[in-house]
Amino acid sequence: MKKISIVVPCYNEEDSIPAFYEEMKKITFKMQDRCDFEFVFVNDGSKDKTLEILRKLARMNDKVRYISFSRNFGKEAGMLAGLEAATGDYITTMDVDLQDPPELLEEMFDTLESGEYDCCATKSTNRKGYGFFRKIFTKWFYSIIGKISKTEMVPGARDFRLMTRQMVDAILSMKEYNRYSKGLFSFVGFNTKWIDFEITDRHAGVSKFNFWKLFSYAIEGIVAFSTTPLVFAALMGVILCFLAFIMIIVIVVKTLVWGDPVGGWPSMICIMSFLSGIQLFCTGIIGEYLAKTYLETKHRPVYIVKETEKDLKD
Repeated sequence: MKKISIVVPCYNEEDSIPAFYEEMKKITFKMQDRCDFEFVFVNDGSKDKTLEILRKLARMNDKVRYISFSRNFGKEAGMLAGLEAATGDYITTMDVDLQDPPELLEEMFDTLESGEYDCCATKSTNRKGYGFFRKIFTKWFYSIIGKISKTEMVPGARDFRLMTRQMVDAILSMKEYNRYSKGLFSFVGFNTKWIDFEITDRHAGVSKFNFWKLFSYAIEGIVAFSTTPLVFAALMGVILCFLAFIMIIVIVVKTLVWGDPVGGWPSMICIMSFLSGIQLFCTGIIGEYLAKTYLETKHRPVYIVKETEKDLKD
């Protein structure tokens, strides 16, 4: 009998965990004759009663496991910890807010059991709950990353997916500190079937990803899976040097013919401001790559575990 590990990162989700667990119990009960289950909850430094609830669930059900971080390390760290701890033949990653429909798990399991696919992933056909600017920038991000990266990024892709042990091992073999899971899932390859669904409202609470966190996450994805921005910066430098050379010739000729070396200073100020902005922009691009390299060379752990279900005392 195959075993499915359900990896669930949590950050301040005391209101969502009980409802999520009850819904998942219905699915696991329905599928209990076909496969075994384990839950791997990851408490990402929550400030509410998330850890207390996970302790309670672990005491009630020996198939519930949890990992609690020493502080908040981010969702990427939570997913990595859950994948590393999972012992199942198939591993799924899910959000605890019930925006990922648990009932799709049975269809995903059937897909992998057919032997044709190594992964069954989900993507949303709508962006319910997204603000206007978030919708626009999300659309722009997938458009840009699709053009500059060799790794395919599927628009609307969710973290909810069921993967074979072989695929998960391939993902875990990449030990990079700066992780962008959606890109890693695509980078390792393997045959993937996509399931479309309409995203619903959160069961409780609010999203922990605000606009700036999502913007930083988008930059993370671009830097992690494309060097095109560096090429762009170099190309801008070449173009501006060529334009500067042309302008020097124009100014010299203009001065010799009309004798007007002083006129045009407002336009000169505008040009200098423009060039300074371009220089700072390109320096920022290079600095972003250097910063990621700097963090990688430190070899710091992606997360630090403070407590697991093994530390529970009767």
